[in-house]
Order: sequence, then structure tokens, then C-alpha cells
Amino acid sequence: MAEIVDADDIPHNLENGLQQPSVVANHLSIPYSQNPHSATPQRSITRDAKGRAILQFHISPASKMSPHAELTSTSSENPAPAVQRAFDGFLTENINENHLPSVENRSHLRYTPEEELHDLICVGFGPASLAIGVALHDALDGTDPSLLDVPGLQTRPPKVAFLEKQSQFAWHAGMLLPGAKMQITFMKDMATMRNPRSEFTFLNYLHQKDRLVEFANLNTFLPARVEYEDYMKWCASWFKDVVSYDQEVVQVMPEKSANGEIATFTVVSRNNRTGRTESRRTKHVVIASGGRPNIPKPFPSNHPKVIHSSKFSYMSKQILPDYQAPYKVAVVGNGQSAAEIFDFLHANYPNSQTRMLIKGGSLRPSDDSPFVNEIFNPSRVDSTFNRDPKLRSTTLLEDKGTNYGVVRLGLLEHIYETLYMQRIRYGSSPEAEATQWPHRIMPYRRVIDVADSPVIKNGIRLTIQDQSPLYFSDVPGGREQRDVMDVDAVFVATGYFRDLHETLLKDARHLMPGGDLADAKWTVQRDYKIRFAEKRVADDAGVWLQGCCETTHGLSDTLLSILASRGGEMVRSIFEQPTKWDSADVLGGFEERN
Repeated sequence: MAEIVDADDIPHNLENGLQQPSVVANHLSIPYSQNPHSATPQRSITRDAKGRAILQFHISPASKMSPHAELTSTSSENPAPAVQRAFDGFLTENINENHLPSVENRSHLRYTPEEELHDLICVGFGPASLAIGVALHDALDGTDPSLLDVPGLQTRPPKVAFLEKQSQFAWHAGMLLPGAKMQITFMKDMATMRNPRSEFTFLNYLHQKDRLVEFANLNTFLPARVEYEDYMKWCASWFKDVVSYDQEVVQVMPEKSANGEIATFTVVSRNNRTGRTESRRTKHVVIASGGRPNIPKPFPSNHPKVIHSSKFSYMSKQILPDYQAPYKVAVVGNGQSAAEIFDFLHANYPNSQTRMLIKGGSLRPSDDSPFVNEIFNPSRVDSTFNRDPKLRSTTLLEDKGTNYGVVRLGLLEHIYETLYMQRIRYGSSPEAEATQWPHRIMPYRRVIDVADSPVIKNGIRLTIQDQSPLYFSDVPGGREQRDVMDVDAVFVATGYFRDLHETLLKDARHLMPGGDLADAKWTVQRDYKIRFAEKRVADDAGVWLQGCCETTHGLSDTLLSILASRGGEMVRSIFEQPTKWDSADVLGGFEERN
């Protein structure tokens, strides 16, 4: 077994895949194949004159070369170890250290031309896909013992691409509000729970940014949300060679091989910069496209003054540009995002009137106590998936109070204190609350109609069903009421839909078990791989779903809590079978249309 050295001993740069580092010490080799019937390719590390690491593939003369890799065998005439040509198409001859960039963070994945058949294409490059990229890096790096023996990574680095519709990496950019904190410990980052030795831990990020000591002085496990997004951007920057931004995937189509099996998939995307359509072929697809904003009826989906919470931080500045103006604003929702928006408006628009409309009787605290937090343990996914479906639905409903429609206790207490100060200033009577309080939480309210306001220019009129008299009436026989509210803007914090995969895979529905039945939905196995009809898809091909499997895998499916562990699971599942490559498949499959 090779001795593993500290990550800081290995540089992380190296342009265009010409030299690919791995954390293996003293020129020792790690076996790259366990096939007893063939020569054993090996990977090892050597260093150049400046100590930069070079990932090498050693192969004996008897072994068979794959059609896509150029290898030079070790022999008496050629004693140097064989080095795989850079698989982005550039040759390494006549390249010296002066051509290499300065040391910077770079992953072990390298760019693959669009026309080549890929091993893996990830639809979306948010936290879920990032965790897969990090796990792949650690697998190639040799620092994660759990991923050293993945069969599909034993002969060559994988050909991977991430397609992201945004123009840069961003995580909940619309809710990066001043003072907002993370709701989970930083230890549940992209790597720590799977591989604490990874270079992608939050602590290593702090070390690289020269803030480790100062962060320790904060005495907290909960970093600011803006810092955690910067951490994820830092992680994402390692993968710039293999991420294509401004690529909105619109279709994933199966392709038959000569024997009739589906052996590859074509991923069709629209370049949002040029408007052109591009297609790439791959053996494996991961759909990790995140959620799309849920703007419920009766709210219009495209009204300029009806803004989903996912766009709050930048859209609020556009539609409420004057912080001193007496705006009238409604916030719809009763969870963490709605509470943060309500608190932000109170703090930053002192002359505004803000109404928070909630469907229940009060804001409720999230439960993040130690026993309850075990819901988000990686091991809990197994027990959740293996439960009887009816029992699983019941327990998911019981557990929703940890994540849905709840607010962290510290924020709840802060909001209550600010409302209490209004009691001191304006009085505590119902009349004072209704007519003088600038900021109110209004329980048991439901918006039933939305129209243009006749009294506020470019404003909105909300018709509200008020059920509070049924609960708070001082006399028997309270009845529902209807009120109208005219506002300058409405911010809806009403969650997300997570069903884009159904649209992307519409041309693969005939591969569903039982055929394309009306209203049928895609289902997944424990490893997140889609269930296709038996013997219709090759063993070394498939589609995996991320972030849309809550009903089978539990509440952690859409959260950050298990990303590190799940990223490793995904790498093992996707590359468990060595990919079968035909020479005809090495090139082709890329086209561009106006």
C-alpha cells in the first residue's frame, strides 16, 4: 500500500491535463487494475524539477491499449515510465516548465472535447454535482480509502463534464442576506464526513484563505451563509476545466447500440450566450438540476411585483429602490426564508409597512436537537429507503418539522423582540396593532385572488381569506372574513418544485418498467439510479437523480447534510462497472444548430 502524504505536499494546478497530480509518496504505485488475466496498469507519482506532481500510468508491453489512450510501454529501449497523453488532445512533447501556469487549485479532472463520448455528464453544477466532482477528485487523488478500488476508475481518468445554466457558480444567491447563518455545522461540508483528509474540507478552505485561527475564535459551528457560499465557490473553482456555464439542458435522449440495448445518452443543451443548441454523448447521466421556484396559485408566475424568495436579495433592490420610502409589502410563507425576508424588510426599510401572511397560527421553531438530527445521518437513508412505503410516508410527515415551515429559534426570538418594541411604542391593543404597527405577522391568512391595485401605482391588490376569527374570537360564533390588501410588492417563500427530470427524460418514457403509462413517474433504486425496464439499458450506462428523491430517500435528499457521503456513493455506483468503449464511440456525437 502506498504511503499517503499530506495534501499540502502536492501542488494542485497543472494546465490542460498535461500533468495530473495525485497524493502518493516516494514514487510508489497503486494498482490500477485487479484483472488477473491481463497485465496490471498502475498509477504513480513522479515530480518534475520544481517538485510538481505528475500522475503516471504504467503498463507492461503485454497489456492491451484502449483505443482512446496513447501509452508508451516501459522497455530496455524506453526505460522511462509510460505517461498517458493528455486526454484533451494536446501532446506533452516540447512542453517544459515555462509553459505551465503558476500553482493554483485544480482538480484531477480535465476537459474532454464535446465531440468525444463522455463517461459522465452532470446536468447542473450545484452542491450535489459539486460533491460528486469532489469525490471523483479524492478517488483519483488516493486520499479516500473507500474509493481506491472503484473498478471504472482503474485504467484511466474519467471523461466528465458538468453543464450549468447559470453564468457562474451560485448557491441560493437570492437569499444571501446580511447576518444570515448556516443551519448545519460546517463539518457537513463537501468532503469531511466521507474523507476528512480531503483538500475540499471547510477547514482547509479556511486555511487556504488564511482565516482558520480567526474562525476558531468565533467559537461556532455555523458560519455565515455568505462565507459558506464562498467556500462552495472555492470548491467549484477547482473544476473550471470541466464545467460549461450558460448551458441549459433541455433534453436527455437514449441511444440504441447495435444489439438494441441503450448504451449511451445524448444530452441536449442550449447555450444561453449564443442561443445555439449543442449535444454531447455520454454513458452516464446525473440529473442534479435543483428546484424551480414554486409560485402557487392564485399568484401569477411572471408578474414583476410578485417575487419568489430565490430572487429576493437582488430583485428587492430593483422594485424597492428607496430604503426610506413608505412601501407596503406582503411576505407569504411561514418558514425560514419568509422569516428572514420579513426581518430584513423591518431592519432595512424603517418607513415601510410589512405584513407576513402565514397559513397557521404562529411561526414554529425548527428542531435541531441531537436526537432529531440523526434523521440526517447518512445511514438513515438506508433505513428510510427500506421501509414499507406507507410507513415511510408517515415518518416523512412526522419529520417535516425539522425542515419545512419552521424557523431557527434565534431568529424567532429576534423577530418577537422587534415586534415587542412596537407594543412599547404604539400600544398593545388590537386597534393599535391593526392600524399603527408598521410590521405585523398575520396568522390564518390565505391569499385567494391577485389583481392590479386601484390605489397603488403599479401595485397589487390581494384578496385574503381570514380565518383568524375562528380561532381568536372573544365570543362564540366567529366567522371567516375576506379582506383586501394593496401592496407595492409581494415576496413568496413557498418552496420549490423538483420535477425537471420528468421533462428532460420525456423521450425515454418508453423505457419505464411497464411502458409509458399515463401519469407514471420515474423511480430510483437505493443508489439513485433510475429503474429502467429489464434488459433495455446496458449495464455500463444509466441515469441517476439527485435532489428529487425525498419520498424514497428521506428529508436529507434536498439538503447539504449528506452530500459528502452521497458524493462517494454516487462515484462508486456510476463507475462500479468499467465502461465498454467501442472505437467508433470515441469521437462523434457533437453537433451545433442555429
